[in-house]
Amino acid sequence: MLNQAVKEFEYEIKMASGLAQNSITSYLRDVRDYVRYLQQVRGIDHLDNVSAQDIQNYFMTLRKKHYAQSSMARKRSAIRRFHQFLVDERMSQANPLVEMPKMRRKKPLPKVLSMAECETLLNVYKVIDTPLKWRNQAMLEMLYGSGLRISELTELRLDQVFVQRGLIHVQGKGGKTRVLPLGETAQAALRDYLAKGRQALLKTPTEYVFLNRFGKAISRVGFFKVIRELAQQAGLSQEVSPHMLRHSFASHLLSRGVDLRYVQELLGHSDISTTEIYTHVDLEDLKALFDQYHPLKGMKSHE
Repeated sequence: MLNQAVKEFEYEIKMASGLAQNSITSYLRDVRDYVRYLQQVRGIDHLDNVSAQDIQNYFMTLRKKHYAQSSMARKRSAIRRFHQFLVDERMSQANPLVEMPKMRRKKPLPKVLSMAECETLLNVYKVIDTPLKWRNQAMLEMLYGSGLRISELTELRLDQVFVQRGLIHVQGKGGKTRVLPLGETAQAALRDYLAKGRQALLKTPTEYVFLNRFGKAISRVGFFKVIRELAQQAGLSQEVSPHMLRHSFASHLLSRGVDLRYVQELLGHSDISTTEIYTHVDLEDLKALFDQYHPLKGMKSHE
């Protein structure tokens, strides 16, 4: 009976789920592995004989095999979907996963640069005197100064920029528009680029602000390469990405006492829980400083 249920689930997920092909493939593999465990290890072949304990035991075997947390979360999602399909099609009485607590997926802390490292990166050019240097400097200043996503920066158009007012309008995820302030250094760098650099790079009319050497909008990949090279020139030990500057922007604002909700607004996060991860970054820094400098560190108890 379980094998037949898997076949019907396969047909449903391929025809009506709307999932990407990679997700469909992963879900089906996860469900087949799970059913094989029920049959071969637990001796179960009837849907209503599956209990929450059987599923917990299954995940226990996966933990012993050291599956990544992300893989475990995906497998749980696939199995939950499988059981819910069985309930919806009246092939089973209940979804046993309903009785189990949700598995929280651990989010890795974002990597950030220190304020000193950011300053070193922003000052890597001793002299800014070419169109590409003016462009690179403006892009760096805006990533760190306004917390932009790299896609928001590379897709920025002239009608979204108000240099004299120190503002830009960006279109973020889900088509949501937000207004961001430009700091003094970012404002100056952008003004220099528009006045001296962009005209030299321009080959044919375009509304995009940041151009490559061929006069087209610079790509995400193109600026990834630029920032990697600049980080090497700056002598930074870790590999730097545009998103790391966005992370650093948020973390440094919070460490200076800016309210979490203001940072949420600046980053364009729809849910404040997404922004809260930066408070954990600051906490990690605090713990590291405590371990390094507290006078009691390393002292043994004499009790």
